[in-house]
Parts: sequence; C-alpha cells; structure tokens
Amino acid sequence: MELWMYAGSQHLYGPGPLKQVAEHAAEIARGLDGAPAIPHKVVFKSVLTTAEEITSAVQEINGSSECVGVVLWMHTFSPAKMWIAGLSRLQRPILHFHTQYGRDIPWDSIDMDFMNLNQTAHGGREFGYMMTRMGIPRKVVVGHWKSEQAHQRIGAWARAAAAHASMQGARIARFGDNMRNVAVTEGDKVSAEMTFGYSVNGYGVGDLVERFDAASDADIDRLVKQYLDAYTVADELKPGGAAHDSLRYAARQEIGLRSFLEDGDFVAFTDTFENLHGFEQLPGLAVQRLMADGYGFGAEGDWKTSALLRAMKVMAEGLPGGTSFMEDYTYHFEPGRERVLGSHMLEICPTIASGKPSLEIHPLGIGGKADPVRLVFDSPAGPALNASVIDLGGRYRLLVNEVEAVTPDAPLPNLPVARTVWVPAPNLEVAAAAWIYAGGAHHTGFSQQVTTEMLEDYATMAGIELTVIDKGTDLRRFRQELALSDMYWASR
Repeated sequence: MELWMYAGSQHLYGPGPLKQVAEHAAEIARGLDGAPAIPHKVVFKSVLTTAEEITSAVQEINGSSECVGVVLWMHTFSPAKMWIAGLSRLQRPILHFHTQYGRDIPWDSIDMDFMNLNQTAHGGREFGYMMTRMGIPRKVVVGHWKSEQAHQRIGAWARAAAAHASMQGARIARFGDNMRNVAVTEGDKVSAEMTFGYSVNGYGVGDLVERFDAASDADIDRLVKQYLDAYTVADELKPGGAAHDSLRYAARQEIGLRSFLEDGDFVAFTDTFENLHGFEQLPGLAVQRLMADGYGFGAEGDWKTSALLRAMKVMAEGLPGGTSFMEDYTYHFEPGRERVLGSHMLEICPTIASGKPSLEIHPLGIGGKADPVRLVFDSPAGPALNASVIDLGGRYRLLVNEVEAVTPDAPLPNLPVARTVWVPAPNLEVAAAAWIYAGGAHHTGFSQQVTTEMLEDYATMAGIELTVIDKGTDLRRFRQELALSDMYWASR
C-alpha cells in the first residue's frame, strides 16, 4: 500500500522556483516515508500547476491498486478553481498537509523572494476553502514535516486509509442467520456495501461440515502439535487424555473453517450457536485462532461487528498489543471502583492475552453441544477502546468509548473463558448511559492498538457519523449533540 504525495503551485512563479518546489516536496516525501509512525510507503509524484495536470493525476490515482490515500501540500499559492474538476473525481481519501519546508522564519535574511516562494500559510487556506465549498471530507494535519506529532497524525490517517481500501470489495461470510429476535445485529447489507465497500452473504452450515469431514488425520496431527507447542494445554486434552478427541475435533473445525474462508477469499465471518446443525461442539478455538490471524468475527450473526473488527485489524497491523471481538458482560458497582468485565462465550482473540493462553475444555451451558475447547486468559492493563458500528436506519453511527484496561481484582477460577476488565471513561455511570443513549450494540471491537483518531479518520472516509465517549463526556451535552447530529444526518 502506498500514499501518493503531490504539491500544489502555479506557473506564475516561473521554472526556477517550481524546480525548488519539486525538490522540497520530494525531500518531505522521503522524510515522511522514513518516519516510523507512518506504516506505508510515501511516494512523491509531481507538482501540479494546472487543471489538466490535476485531472490527469486523479485519473492515475483512481486507476491505481497501490495508492490508498493522497497527501496534498500547497507549497505556494495554488489557485483552487483549477482543482475543482480533479477533486470532484478523486476516489481516494485526502490528507491536506499544511506544512512548510523550513521550520523557522529566517529573521535576518527573509526577503520578498522568500515570502513569494514559501506561501503554505495562505496557499493552504485557498485550497481548504475549495474543499469546504465542495463538501469534500478530508483530514487536515498542521505542523512541520519533521515533527513526530505530525507523523503520528499522518500515521493514524494512513492506517485508516489502508483499512478503508482493504474493505473495498471485501467478502464476509455468514454461517446461519443472526440470533433470533435480536435487533442490533440486524441491518441493511445493501446499504452497508454502498457505504463501506464490503459484501455480506450467507452460506450453508452444511458446507462447513463437509469441510470438517474432509480434514485429513495428518493435517489434524500437525495442527494439534501446533496447539501443544503454542499453549499451556490441560492434561485431559493432551494425547492420551480423556478429552483429546475433543481437541482433535476442534482442530478439524479450524482446518475446515480456514479452508472455506481461504478458498472464498473471505476476510471476516459470523456464526450463531442457534444455527450450527451438524457441529459436535461450538467453534471456540478455531474462531479465536482465525481472529489472531487477522480475520474479522462477529458472534450471533453480527456481520457489522465482524466487518469493523477486520478493518480494525488492518489499522492495527504492526502495532504492539491486540484487537478482539468483545462484549460487555457484567458490571462491578463497588463505589469508587466501578468497572466492566468483558468477555464472550468462547470467541475472544488471543492477541489481547497477557502471557501464554491456557487451552482448556469446559461445559458451556448454552448451545446444546458437547463441551467446547477454548483458550482462557486475561488481558494486560493499559489504555484501550471499544468501538461499535450501528445501523440507525438509513445511516450508520460509529460509536467509540475510550477505556482503561485493568488487572482483575482476584483470580477467576470458575470463569473459564478469555476475559478483560476495564474502567470506561469518564466513568461507568456516564459511559454506560451515553452508550445506551447513542444506541450502541453489546458487541464491540476492543483494541489496545487502534486509537480514536484512526477510527475518526475511518468514519470520515466512509462518510458516517462518529460519536465518542471519553474523559470529557458530559451526559447532558452528549444528549444534545446526539440530537443535533440526528438533525444534521437527516438533512443529508
């Protein structure tokens, strides 16, 4: 994936200054390309000085499979009317980098030649006016091009751009429908494809069972060995143990599910325990390991969370920490120490594990199947967030709550599932009420890698609403903002 950078100028300055503009822009692009915070290659393409050059560049951008976003810098004054035709056709996210080549004003030597050449300060305003007038969504980053803070902000946008690009034409498989009578996991799959770019289609559970049955003993042996090497395995699951056949069946599930997803070029999937006819046990371990490999997942047919999780996985690539499917499960209401226990029946991604996960088998008490194999672990303490995409009927809202993951107060010996505990910002009382007022789902993408800024950029690219619950949230003002937002989006 690449970010293409262009500098805006005009022929008024003459060939000498334009050559210098190109040299400056190329150097800035190299600087950004070498910044550790920017995960994708930054390529300087050209200086654009006419409407024809801009339109030609846009055609190249739109036809590229490598370019996921465009960085535009107005080195000098670029009359913005010449950008209209090109901007109206551009099909990639835009980052307007409002920077300048030199960090400081050369107080002793500055003259009119310097002033004429270094005109980002008002060239960027001319360009910004036109994009505002045209209603073009974009990100504006202000700062010197060597600034680490600017690199961080560009890097967040680059990760969102990569996620947005990865979802264009992406395929999501649903095995069975959503959980019966549940509202929030429903949604309009046609409008989702128009908005986000991915397609969601259903497939028979029998197709998966056929894949399970086709797994060879040799393949199962190899996968079981991987389990024994990677995890702390309960004695009953080891070779010769009373439940070893259950572990082999879990391996059979992973092989079958993985082959189906790979052969169909799927990036995310859902299932529901109400519709798994032919399964001997619910697929816990298989789902956990597939999420660890980057697949999106949503339980109970929740395809919106599955797609969001996949996008978040792409955003997070290469960053320390983990990202997982999650659900708010139960509260701790001790005064002054309120917190949330998050988990799910089986399907929590081991990328958020603190230490080596334990591979265990236990009764589930729901689903009516044999005892399922699953990874059990806690997650580490540290900053995190929960995010949810919800269908409000005709539009989508991306809801984010910033949280602080904490260590459980005590061991949880009778809760043999993967889990995490967090304190939501600004506190549980306000955060939970705000989440409910905003219509947030009980399923989320939980991440200690992805930031609110990345999700904000992603929402801008998708053209959807972003609503954030953080340490500054005031419930009365939050409800007013929701009401204003409803009015705004209804008018679009």
